[in-house]
Amino acid sequence: MKRSTLLPGLAARFARRLPDITTVRAPYQAAVLRIGLAAVCLAFLLREWPNRHVLYGNRSPLSHDLARILVEEEHSFTVLLRSDGQLWFETVYTLATAAAVAVLLGWRTRTMSVLLMVCMLSLENRNSLVGDGGDNVLRIMVIYLVLTRCAEVWSLDARRARRRERDRAADDGGAGPARGPWAAFDVPGLVLWALAPTPLLALSGHSPRGWSVALWTLWAVLGVWYVADRWFPRHEARAVLDAAASMLHNAAMLAVAAQVCLIYATAGWYKIQGSRWQEGSALHYVLHLDYFAPWPALSGFLASQTLLVLALTYGTVMVQVAFPFTLAHRKLKNVLLAVMILEHLGISVVLGIPLLSLSMIVCDAVFLPTGLLMALGARCARLPLPARVPAPRDADREPDRDADRDADRESDRTSDRTSDRDGATTSS
Repeated sequence: MKRSTLLPGLAARFARRLPDITTVRAPYQAAVLRIGLAAVCLAFLLREWPNRHVLYGNRSPLSHDLARILVEEEHSFTVLLRSDGQLWFETVYTLATAAAVAVLLGWRTRTMSVLLMVCMLSLENRNSLVGDGGDNVLRIMVIYLVLTRCAEVWSLDARRARRRERDRAADDGGAGPARGPWAAFDVPGLVLWALAPTPLLALSGHSPRGWSVALWTLWAVLGVWYVADRWFPRHEARAVLDAAASMLHNAAMLAVAAQVCLIYATAGWYKIQGSRWQEGSALHYVLHLDYFAPWPALSGFLASQTLLVLALTYGTVMVQVAFPFTLAHRKLKNVLLAVMILEHLGISVVLGIPLLSLSMIVCDAVFLPTGLLMALGARCARLPLPARVPAPRDADREPDRDADRDADRESDRTSDRTSDRDGATTSS
């Protein structure tokens, strides 16, 4: 009897929780991750533009043959080993820069996020010996970004989706002018999807089998998604695809949060085991390293403040260890989050590690409250120009209850014009 009642009870609970699982969670946090990660990649690519050939190109101390041996030992992925020519390297580097701009703006995000992942992994893995913690974070996060629906808000894709929904509503209702036969087709999307097999075929024999299967699977999924979205927008299969994409997005965002917690927890617990961190002098020695002293005067001043160095050393360890345990408490988590963001900003300036600091700030933004992100988005967004509102017809005109109130304000012409415009917008 217990087994017969247990399964229906679990099924009922799963059915009640299914809408929560199949709904896109944290869309604003995903948008911040997309914008921030693309901005960091773009800044990195532009900063290393003068040195790109020495770091990852044909003039690198790590020759093409040595790079192949290193990639095979690390089982990593890079498309730069296909050719040692300068043209191929310049193509990959330029595509990485263009993909970073496209992802930053949210243009064709599904395709451009894959291109950004392939190009950034190729550059980073071509010479992993010159990387640091920031490069490791970028390599991980560009993979997670492909699995998220990070263009739901604050993107050109979101604006295009809203326009497409308005066009569909107008077509279903028979309103608006008749559109051409190609209006329902996404020509740029079709072109990008049709051109993708060419590089995939070229890279099939020069990349690990697992990566080839993953890239071809992404290409096929994008094609199926396009067909379902264009020809079967109201079909049940389209809803199933949407629910599957939402669940994958939620899992990817959870993986990003878990990865950030793992980074902080690992860093904090390893620091505890070090004798310099235990005695509170680790930061003092770091400030005396020439490699981490872009501003020697500032480093020397901070190193002379004994109590400040002691507080920052112990505070860094406590914040990193405690952060994963504070996620259940919203207010305490927000306080520690602000402290960690300030800490990363200080590291980027004092120690001269901007890539690592900016990458971790972007990852920390995943934990920011939705209300704060919406408020920041509303403040940063530029207000659009007011559209002209057609005057209502006499049959549809409603009595203006504010007419008497507006008549008493004839002395103030500016207020009169504002009130009339608000009244016209309300009546329409």
